Amino acid sequence: MRNIFTKLCVAATIGAAALVAAPAAHAVGVTAADTHPEQATFTTAPAGEVSIQAAGDGTPAGAIQWYKNHLGSTGWQGLCEKAAENSYGVTGVWASANAHWNGASPKHTTGTPPAGSFVYWNISAYGHVGIADGSGGFYATSVGGAIGHGSSVSYFNNYRGWTPAAVPHQ
Repeated sequence: MRNIFTKLCVAATIGAAALVAAPAAHAVGVTAADTHPEQATFTTAPAGEVSIQAAGDGTPAGAIQWYKNHLGSTGWQGLCEKAAENSYGVTGVWASANAHWNGASPKHTTGTPPAGSFVYWNISAYGHVGIADGSGGFYATSVGGAIGHGSSVSYFNNYRGWTPAAVPHQ
């Protein structure tokens, strides 16, 4: 009986790991020429600050927590829109960051984006999107080659602006 229980526990652990595994990387046009590395900071979440329950729960705080939980991950490289959507607990809403920018409203091109709002750049054929930290910085893919934190939206060239924090929908 104990052997069966052990096998079930191992199978459940492997299954759970498969559910949270990062998607495969796909290279999309964010290059070193598009970034200002001095505008990035890399942090790891101290023990006790990572909240799996809050991440991806459809709230601005949950979206930020999702990015904090994935700091350093390279699994979403080339999938910035998917990461932004996943941070709000959805996926497959917009085909790209450009499509999200073009379809979302209202658009703001000035001011400090509130925490959890979407921030956009026009730096590739698909654009780029991340989530604002509320202090003028953001979380996104392609920050130093991984999910990271930039202390200013000036980290990437061609900043477009922001749209309000909300679960992505068309």
